[in-house]
Amino acid sequence: MNKSTLLAEVNSALETVRKTNPLAPSITNTVTINFVANAQLACGGSAAMVYLADEGEMMAKASKSMYINMGTQFTCYPETLPRTAKACVECNNSWVLDPVGIGIGEQRTDLLKKFKETKPKIIRANASEVIALASLWELTEKKESGVRGVDSTDEVISAKDAAIALAKYTGGAVTVSGKVDLVTDGTTNVLCHGGSEYLPMITGAGCSLGGVCAVYGNAARPFIAALTATVLYNEASMKAEKKAKGPGTFQPKFLDQLYQISSKGIKNTNIEII
Repeated sequence: MNKSTLLAEVNSALETVRKTNPLAPSITNTVTINFVANAQLACGGSAAMVYLADEGEMMAKASKSMYINMGTQFTCYPETLPRTAKACVECNNSWVLDPVGIGIGEQRTDLLKKFKETKPKIIRANASEVIALASLWELTEKKESGVRGVDSTDEVISAKDAAIALAKYTGGAVTVSGKVDLVTDGTTNVLCHGGSEYLPMITGAGCSLGGVCAVYGNAARPFIAALTATVLYNEASMKAEKKAKGPGTFQPKFLDQLYQISSKGIKNTNIEII
C-alpha cells in the first residue's frame, strides 16, 4: 500500500460522510461534550450525546459507529458502558474507545478491563495511555507508562509495539496522538506529520478526534477511518493556526477548517508509511 492509495481512501471517506451525514453517538466526558459534538458536525456527521444505559444501548443499535470516552465517570457507567459496547458488538457495529485517565480509580480500571472482551474497532489515545492499555489487557509485558492524569509523558514512537499489539488483538486500528501521530492496523503503520502547537492548549482536541473517528467509522474500515480523522485534524489545525492569535481564537477557526477541508477533500498530506 502506498501514500496515493491511502490518500484516495481518505478522500473517499470524506466524501461519503458529506453525502450521508451519518450518526455517531457519543458517551464522552462532561468537559468536552460541546466540542466533540461540534467537531462531528463540522466534518459532516451527526451527533448525539448520551450517558444512561438504555440510551447508550439504543444508540449502539441505531448507528453503525459509536464513541465511548472514559473521561468523566458517573455512578451509572458500570452498567451503561458495558451494555453499550456489548450492543455494538452484537449488532456488528464499530465502536471507538478513548481510554483517557487510565489508571485513575477502580471503576475506570475495571471498565477498561471488561472492554477487552468487546474489542473496540478503533482506539484513540496518547502514547502513555496506549502503553498502559496494552499492559492492562496483558498484550504486552507489564511496565510503567508515563500517564499523568490525562497527559502523556511518553513519545509516540515508544508506543508503537503496544499499538500494534492492540490493533492485532482487536482486528481494528489504533491511533496514537502526539507531535507526530501514529496510525496502525497491526500491519500497516503510518506516521502523520503536521498539526498545531495550539492543539494541546485547548480542552477536548483528543476527545473530539475520537468522536470524529467514530463519524468516519460509518464510511470506511477502521484503519482508514482513524487515518482520515487524524490527517484531517492535522491539516485543519495547521491552517487554523495561521489565522489564530492564540488558543482562544484557534478553536473556532479550527472548526471552520474541519468543515472546509472535509468538504473540499485533501490533495496532499505529510504521511509516512513505516
